Amino acid sequence: MNSIDSLKWRYAVKKFDETKLLSNEKINLLKKAFNLTPTSYGLQPVKLVIIKNKELQKKLVQHSWNQEQIAQASHLFVICVPKKFTTKAVEDYFNLVKEIRNTPDEILNPFKDFLIDEVAKKSQEELFQWNKNQAYITLGNLLTVCAIEKIDACPIEGFSSEEYNKILNLDAHNLQSVLVLPVGFRANDCYMKDLEKVRKKTTDIVIEIS
Repeated sequence: MNSIDSLKWRYAVKKFDETKLLSNEKINLLKKAFNLTPTSYGLQPVKLVIIKNKELQKKLVQHSWNQEQIAQASHLFVICVPKKFTTKAVEDYFNLVKEIRNTPDEILNPFKDFLIDEVAKKSQEELFQWNKNQAYITLGNLLTVCAIEKIDACPIEGFSSEEYNKILNLDAHNLQSVLVLPVGFRANDCYMKDLEKVRKKTTDIVIEIS
């Protein structure tokens, strides 16, 4: 199946098959895809919490606008960003660049100093929104990989971030939950399973300039 057929195959699953679980191989693949997602300046200000605990998943349903996919899914992915983002993240990134690429300081420092200055002059609200944008990029990438790998998913924004933070103890990790992605296998009786995909004509949403 090519990439377009895979994207046609996927949809936001409304009911998962609770009897089917994703293999460790598939979960590891999604973890690698998450890690390989491009982010602004390569800083990766995102973290992924993976939940495979039915009791915990059931507990989170009431804080997810009662969307049962949270409990039905094989695994629940929670995409998070830092509550507080500092220049230390930039320092850590360039230390990693140096470790992996052995790039000399005289090459790294100008860009490093620029990024430190950019982060230092922004408010925490601005930095949070910037990082939240990166979370959406990772979500999009995960959805595409899921489609290619025939993993069903349902992207969810409708949940109480505050309650998720409390239940998952995210404050202890300086994290704020921003997006939720249940993954698994569609149920045979999911009402959306065989419905035609509704999309505008490509000519209505693409502007070509030549």
